[in-house]
Amino acid sequence: MRNKLFTIAIGVCAVLMMTLSFSADANARTIYKFGGGPAGGTFQFMAGGISTYPPVKQIKEFRVLAGASGGSVENMRKVNSGAYAMGVVYSGHVYLGRNGQMKNDTKKYENVLGVAYFYGAPAQLVVRKDGGIKGVKDLAGKKVGVGNAGSGAFANCELFFTHMGVWDKIERNAMGYNDAAAAFGNNQLDAFWLFTAFPSGAVIMAAQQNDIDMIDLDADAKASGFYDKYPYFAKLKVPAGTYKGVDRDTPSFQDSTLWVANAKVPADVVYTLLSKIYTPEGLAHMVNVKKTAKAMSIESGINGIVTPLHPGAEKFWKEKGILK
Repeated sequence: MRNKLFTIAIGVCAVLMMTLSFSADANARTIYKFGGGPAGGTFQFMAGGISTYPPVKQIKEFRVLAGASGGSVENMRKVNSGAYAMGVVYSGHVYLGRNGQMKNDTKKYENVLGVAYFYGAPAQLVVRKDGGIKGVKDLAGKKVGVGNAGSGAFANCELFFTHMGVWDKIERNAMGYNDAAAAFGNNQLDAFWLFTAFPSGAVIMAAQQNDIDMIDLDADAKASGFYDKYPYFAKLKVPAGTYKGVDRDTPSFQDSTLWVANAKVPADVVYTLLSKIYTPEGLAHMVNVKKTAKAMSIESGINGIVTPLHPGAEKFWKEKGILK
């Protein structure tokens, strides 16, 4: 009887772990998986930065484990299902997913709740300086790296290029940023797309081996009515000198990169993590992991979040006077 009850208990625990991605380590601490992104992308640095911060590692009740993923869209789906407890997702995908407006996907991802703003993620399109590509429409017939399948980079590339009428006219190569930079350097790609903070290590690598240029994406977006159709995107400029050989500002657009959590993650877990990270020491640690984290602050804490907040985040940001 005792063995039967034990077997049932183990089965129940296994189901809970698969459903919510909450498991336990050797010290009986609950483990919360945090979805990051592909190698070379800023998503993975952000998830890893939180999970490796010493005060977070020293929490006795639970542990955060960063996991690699395809990126924003995969993270949104896994956080919604509970396969990941938390993750890095673009604000636009949280908005579209919650409202059942993702491309070819009318499911409503309502279990994904906002926690905090990380940074603005700009679109970047890298080409060769002498390659004759001056705008997005010049990509027709070209070999283009479009980001990992399932990633936010891929989804936003498909969104923008479809809007511009070139998605079905290019030779698409789904791959991560570092792989795209290497393929570009080997003349296997004519261009590659990124949707990540600058400076990107992948673009820096490409610029060391090639004379690169960056395309003005804002001009194409503005002229085509892209901002009118997708108002959560904001204009920005990649400053001159960010990358070797690109000596002028490059206008583009960006989405907000967010920390999100599954609705079933306890409020005190989210509150505790925010309390550890949003301190001078915690923010300094994040900047040390990735300079992009300079955009993180108490003041910018809920920038770009246009969907409901997690209860633990609501409590934290109200205490900080950011949320009324």
